[in-house]
Amino acid sequence: MMHYFIGDLGHFFVILAFVASLVTVFSYFKSTATDDPERKRQWLVNGRVGFYIHAASVLGIVICLFIIISRHYFEYYYAFNYSDRSLPTHYLISTFWNGQEGSFLLWMFWQAGLGIVLIITNRFWEAPVMTVFALVQAFLASMILGVVLPIIEVKIGSSPFILLREVMHDAPVFKMNPEFVPKDGNGLNPLLQNYWMVIHPPTLFLGFAATLVPFSYCIAGLWFKRYREWIRPALPWAIFAAGSLGLGILMGGYWAYETLNFGGYWNWDPVENAVYVPWLILVGAIHTMNAYKNSEVALKSSIILVITVFVLILYSTFLTRSGVLGESSVHSFTDLGLSGQLLVYLFFFMLGAIVLAAVRWREIPTSQGEVSFLSREFWIFVGVLVLALMGFQVLLETSKPVLNAISRLFGGAGNRAPRANAVEFYSNVQLWFAVVVAILSAIGQFFWWRKMDAEKLRKELIPPLLLSLVIFAVVITVGQVYTVKYIVLTLAAIFTVVANGVILASLLKSSPGLSGGAIAHIGMGLMLIGIMASSGYSKVVSLNNTGMLISKELSDEFNRDNLLLFLNEPRTMAGYEIEYMGTRVEPRGKRGYIDRNDILLTPTPGRVVARRDIYFEGKKLFSANEEFEIHPENTYYEIQFRRNGKVEFVQYPRVQANEQMGIVSSPDISRSLTRDLYTYVSVEMPGEARNDWNEMEELRVKMNEPFFVNDYVSTLEGIERVNEVSGVELTDQDVAVKAKVTIKGERRSYSAQPYFVIKDKMVGRIPDEIPELGVRISLVSIHPETGDFTVGVATRQKDWVVLKALEKPFINVLWVGTLVLMAGFLVSLVRRYREFTKMREKGLE
Repeated sequence: MMHYFIGDLGHFFVILAFVASLVTVFSYFKSTATDDPERKRQWLVNGRVGFYIHAASVLGIVICLFIIISRHYFEYYYAFNYSDRSLPTHYLISTFWNGQEGSFLLWMFWQAGLGIVLIITNRFWEAPVMTVFALVQAFLASMILGVVLPIIEVKIGSSPFILLREVMHDAPVFKMNPEFVPKDGNGLNPLLQNYWMVIHPPTLFLGFAATLVPFSYCIAGLWFKRYREWIRPALPWAIFAAGSLGLGILMGGYWAYETLNFGGYWNWDPVENAVYVPWLILVGAIHTMNAYKNSEVALKSSIILVITVFVLILYSTFLTRSGVLGESSVHSFTDLGLSGQLLVYLFFFMLGAIVLAAVRWREIPTSQGEVSFLSREFWIFVGVLVLALMGFQVLLETSKPVLNAISRLFGGAGNRAPRANAVEFYSNVQLWFAVVVAILSAIGQFFWWRKMDAEKLRKELIPPLLLSLVIFAVVITVGQVYTVKYIVLTLAAIFTVVANGVILASLLKSSPGLSGGAIAHIGMGLMLIGIMASSGYSKVVSLNNTGMLISKELSDEFNRDNLLLFLNEPRTMAGYEIEYMGTRVEPRGKRGYIDRNDILLTPTPGRVVARRDIYFEGKKLFSANEEFEIHPENTYYEIQFRRNGKVEFVQYPRVQANEQMGIVSSPDISRSLTRDLYTYVSVEMPGEARNDWNEMEELRVKMNEPFFVNDYVSTLEGIERVNEVSGVELTDQDVAVKAKVTIKGERRSYSAQPYFVIKDKMVGRIPDEIPELGVRISLVSIHPETGDFTVGVATRQKDWVVLKALEKPFINVLWVGTLVLMAGFLVSLVRRYREFTKMREKGLE
């Protein structure tokens, strides 16, 4: 049955949200344009009502789309393309923002919520700020309109409520039956089936949404010539935006570390860069806004930076969604034909802000005094300049696809290729910028809190510098840090931690609420130390020391850095004896891993039957013959790590196979205080090798007498008649028996259960396989006159897997640094918000 109503209702809400946002813009604008208090109030009320209707409509869109996804209405393209019936609820939530339309909707949702907060908390600023705010919402709403303008035949937006048959209108199935509904969907990208992807995108888009608030205040300040006053209410929002955006970036890095297999947490992907750059500029804007608030300098710099941040957010949206990146990013969306609309969105606000700032430029107050080398303002300017250069270096390289498109537009070749060694290129340049930022973060704090002359500066800096040198000497000696660039970065990072620690200690005694900056700088220093250690001194520990190639077809580097493990054949690695124990599957709804040999497949995909009682870590998961569900797309490889004969820990690196998305390998990580051991499957045994069986050999055996199968001692332990055989319909005249053959492997015993079937007076044999041992057992004949049985044995190479393992030293310092950095943002946010509310209560905001 087709569910038209929910889609029509959702599309109605989209149109209502768009119209309501335009009404809001008009009403708030009229409120700013009239001097009559009563008419101003009426228009203000109209604006509020319009925005509340808009926000309610956005919520309605969200609810309708989630109903379509959660109830598996696969007649809708969005549900069909991004979900399937097997997904648990939390991954169905991830499905919501997997497509462009859903991610636009998530962005709108957050901005609608923030807009309501602005209406409630603002007094003087409501009308001009919400005019800008609602205008941005109107542009976003247009992105999911999915309507074609008559006469000019131009499509505006892409609707999340479009039917599958409208997208696949040429498919024969829809020509035969327009009401056809697929039984299941394509499913969610395996890379996104991770708990971090449930919380990372919403956090990131909250940061995107929050950057609109300081931008709106800035434009309102320029519009109403309140050049100074906008700073105070905008500052807490800028801090909130930086914290949210930074947290979203960090979550994305942790997702990449746990899910992808490039061996790290940041790969300088173009889309990663497109979010990193506005965050850098936003951090710079916070510093200049703070400087202006305290000493009335850097007002023009603050205006430029706040506008730049929002424009960069729009630019990153264009990069991600226009298709211009092509295959250069794993994060980018496919082009939905919105490139032109995205460019209009970008240029409208970019040019509008530039024009408004240019018109007001001469009127904007500037400081008349000179900035001294020993002033805090000088050091803030230098720091912000370094942050801007950091961003520019990344932005320029990231924008190569855009520059190529522009070049081709004007007849150029447009063939600038992305750097083959992008990670090394970005890291080497950004490292030296980071050194400068770390030093400035250390020195700048002393200028910020204390008036300085040359002598006082020397006295203040010498103690933390000496302490830093002592700690530095210990670190490079113990950690064996000998590379020059890492030595310099380590010293700069330790110095910023120690120097800011000194400032923090004094602030905690007098004014704890003022300590946000020092805490954030300490977090940054710890992050730099963690990045240097975990990335600069990450080492491959899965070295192939056998002297034999894994494959002649693979590179020398691959053959050197990867380890081939055969089932139950121990090897040494990283100080451990490691052993591949076999493949495992994961049950739905229960924690644990199950040996594939302990289950029987059923005709229903994803449903299996337990051959015996199944335990994991001493806890019973399922009883014999119990039917349950597994994640059929996931295969886990159990790797035991032992020392002195004792199992220290077990890893389960995963390989995901998806018909639409292909094969994806994800690492398993064993964590300790000083290092992570990061292991993933680099090559799994291919299907053709698993099916390359030798010719079957027939053995005549007796019950309970041992025989050899592929050099393993085996025993036929029993024969029983059965009434059911999976995939075979039996009648009363048919006969089926099941044999139980036990095979003793190196570490454990395995059970094979082949069937012998007489159906319609014809003999059939259903073999059973022990894939890990490379054994297939058949019950070929039964000899009642002698009590013997003929067992068929086919063999192949036993299971193997190729692993790569890396040691990531002191990566926990990075994770601790991220928490400290976020704590610094939180302390600063609370302080600035309290200042804003105090001024608002006095009627000054």
